[in-house]
Amino acid sequence: MAKMRCSECKEINYYSSRNKKKVKEKLEMNKYCKRCQKHTLHKEMK
Repeated sequence: MAKMRCSECKEINYYSSRNKKKVKEKLEMNKYCKRCQKHTLHKEMK
């Protein structure tokens, strides 16, 4: 299970999963942030 954190306000908004054997890089997705009230880049964190 991977936590997705907003790159602007640093709030954890989403949880995602990935196949660690196939995808070596951390996930980066544009998602809606409730706190910022706009679409921002969300990055995977530990």
